[in-house]
Amino acid sequence: GRVSPVFGTHTHVLTADAQGLKGGTGYITDIGMTGAYDSCLGVDKEIIMRRFCTMLPERFDYAKGDCMLNCVVFDIDRSSGKCTAAQSFELR
Repeated sequence: GRVSPVFGTHTHVLTADAQGLKGGTGYITDIGMTGAYDSCLGVDKEIIMRRFCTMLPERFDYAKGDCMLNCVVFDIDRSSGKCTAAQSFELR
């Protein structure tokens, strides 16, 4: 309850645990990523596969195509600073 939101992003996969904690802090483990849906964390997946198979370095290039946006909306009470709700979204 000492901060309004706490959020993480490491695995790059939107988690389904967005919530308001008892003390008034909003929480989600992983907000997710923004980038091309058919990719490896936004990078062209063919490049990733070549790097994996050959163990040779190769420049990353952004993947092209339809994108997605992962996000979370925290509702914060302006007078108390407490989070009243948290909702995650994935837009494609």
